[in-house]
Amino acid sequence: MYQKIEFVNLADKLKIAVLASGRGSNFQALLESIETGLIRNAGVVCVISNNSDAGVLTIARSKNIPAHHISRKQFRTDAEFNNTILNVLSMYEVNFIVLTGYMKLLDVSIIERFQKRIINIHPALLPQFGGKGMYGRFVHDAVIASGAKFSGATVHIVDGIYDHGSIVLQERIALDENETSETLAAKVLEIEHRILPQAVRLFAEGKVEITNGKIKIQNNDG
Repeated sequence: MYQKIEFVNLADKLKIAVLASGRGSNFQALLESIETGLIRNAGVVCVISNNSDAGVLTIARSKNIPAHHISRKQFRTDAEFNNTILNVLSMYEVNFIVLTGYMKLLDVSIIERFQKRIINIHPALLPQFGGKGMYGRFVHDAVIASGAKFSGATVHIVDGIYDHGSIVLQERIALDENETSETLAAKVLEIEHRILPQAVRLFAEGKVEITNGKIKIQNNDG
């Protein structure tokens, strides 16, 4: 039985696990923010990917950060898969999880243990253009097809439903008249690289309060 992570002392250092399935550009942006001192009182202690070829694993290993390939296909049951992830998180004393393009829905056992301490970056303005199957180019195609005037990116709390949790930060941009999925993806990625580190910084500084699903962010003067 895993003990639920409690956060009585907001000054506790964030020991972050990054879960990702792709190339890892948001992970790289997060690392750079930590390395340059933009984010203090936080560090990435491990990386987990369900994709053995994920670039995020290569980046982590180049930085001497423990990198684990953990795929559902390696296990007989969901329980074995989820317990392995929990064991790795426990091994590194993780107390905060960042999802950056992780293509698996986290099990309730993980979400309950790290309740209100898991965030995800999504390449659209939630609650629009979210949900199962809405990732990568599929999101940008849907935004353009809808005739939307704006898009952007969202950092939100993970609550067990795809792209559903309380919104921490959002930033939007206007679509150009001849916008394509490729041009929109590049613009939105720049936003992701800004707001994900910003969100982690707010948590690291103890400036995020979550009550009954509502988020209050204290003044961030520095």
